[in-house]
Amino acid sequence: MRTLLVVDAANTVGSVPDGWWRDRRGAAERLRDGLVAYADVGIDGHPGPLDLLLVVEGAARGVESVPGVRVDAAPGSGDDRIVELVAEAAQATVVVVTADRELRRRVEELGAVCVGPRTVYPVRR
Repeated sequence: MRTLLVVDAANTVGSVPDGWWRDRRGAAERLRDGLVAYADVGIDGHPGPLDLLLVVEGAARGVESVPGVRVDAAPGSGDDRIVELVAEAAQATVVVVTADRELRRRVEELGAVCVGPRTVYPVRR
């Protein structure tokens, strides 16, 4: 079974003050496109291939999936949706990308491993 990498889009793009707030959807699309490379190669400590899931919320809803990265538009709170997804993937190894302390606590209680946004963003090639 592949490792599931769940990326908290809002928290990840918010970790770099590059003007993302002027175009939240565009920032989420740039993040999504940059994540494609990690689907095959993996991230530190978690070799690829990975099942990669980007969770968007608010103004970023409407961002489409691309080959290598599935996008899940949270109907409400992105954090709550991430917790649901981690709970649903109980048998898989799940890595969550976020710096949100409360979200980290919630998903770690469910067995997920957490890494910070700098693991994947800005994208290193």
